Amino acid sequence: MKKILVVCGNGLGSSFIVEMNVRTVLKQLGMEAEVSHTDLATSKTEKADLYLGAKDLVDVLDDGTRNVAKLTNLLDLDELRSVLEEHL
Repeated sequence: MKKILVVCGNGLGSSFIVEMNVRTVLKQLGMEAEVSHTDLATSKTEKADLYLGAKDLVDVLDDGTRNVAKLTNLLDLDELRSVLEEHL
């Protein structure tokens, strides 16, 4: 099963909201994945199939070894759906 890690600065508010939205969109797409959220510092040490978060924040994770999806609007379900379809 794929693992999606939603990343934000502190690993609390916005990443939790996006995690819930990811679960909603995955269900709509008929896909399954393990989804969790964390802060930026912790995300650097965790393994995942997809790292997802705000563009300006997750740029630091995009080192060529990780599959990083960058969102411009964390609350836009259409953008989230498009990003998930592209990266999964």
